[in-house]
Amino acid sequence: MRRFQVASDDEIKNAETTDVYFTRTKEILENEGLSDLRVTAEVTTGSLPRNWEWGILAGVEEAAHLLEGIPIDVHSFPEGTLFHPSDLEGVREPVMVLEGRYLDFCLYETPLLGFLCQASGITTMAARVRRAAGKKTLLSFGVRRAHPALAPMIDRSCYIGGFDEVSSIVGAKLLGKDPAGTMPHSLIIAMGDQVRAWKSFNKHMPKKVPRIALVDTYYDEKTESILAAEALGKDLYGVRLDTPSSRRGNFAEIVREVRWELDSRGYNQVKIFVSGGLNDESVADLSLAGADGFG
Repeated sequence: MRRFQVASDDEIKNAETTDVYFTRTKEILENEGLSDLRVTAEVTTGSLPRNWEWGILAGVEEAAHLLEGIPIDVHSFPEGTLFHPSDLEGVREPVMVLEGRYLDFCLYETPLLGFLCQASGITTMAARVRRAAGKKTLLSFGVRRAHPALAPMIDRSCYIGGFDEVSSIVGAKLLGKDPAGTMPHSLIIAMGDQVRAWKSFNKHMPKKVPRIALVDTYYDEKTESILAAEALGKDLYGVRLDTPSSRRGNFAEIVREVRWELDSRGYNQVKIFVSGGLNDESVADLSLAGADGFG
């Protein structure tokens, strides 16, 4: 009995995650004497969300591991390549081409597309967020909204798309980086006092960890930002606004207000980070409002 509902490396490599109609196709072709049928298969994009004009290809490394040892020829754009769904004449533009005996790879279409589609979708959105954020800091916090087995892939895809840091331990290990993050609401709630939590974080965490205080647990963002700046002084690197949408209001205006309140008290060096339910459009708006980083 498996403890977690994920396929093992061997199950993926042995084509056990394929759709059953491919096993039936293989059986029929063999029985009809078409075992040696040679084909050329192109991996293309029919369309992209919201009529996007480009995507970023990812998942190529996993696709290569999947097809390793199979006697076919594979031609692919490199990982991280910007691609268009079609060329100037409207013909679909392939990102990968497979050539060889069809029965050698027909069982691998399902996992192959899964590797490419999932990773490319995440990397494309990450690249769009990077374009919206300009040179501002981007942290990948998305692993908590997906199956934990996908954490390394998610963080890697965000990194390929232009994010600066990733939060998961396993994702950072894959990239050869230190994981990055701030503090959760649970720390503040467990300690019962946000100021005490901020000071304890400052006391116990290594100096290399930036002091970014979460500032929306008990009071409004403006009040808690001022409290954090007064409590930590020059040690405070930034404040993070993670206000739920249900009580957020105009988030851009909140960012502007926090920035003004900090600046008016001489805390110009304190950066403002925002997180929670962000996309390329909201990041662009919040960046203009004065946010310095996004998670």
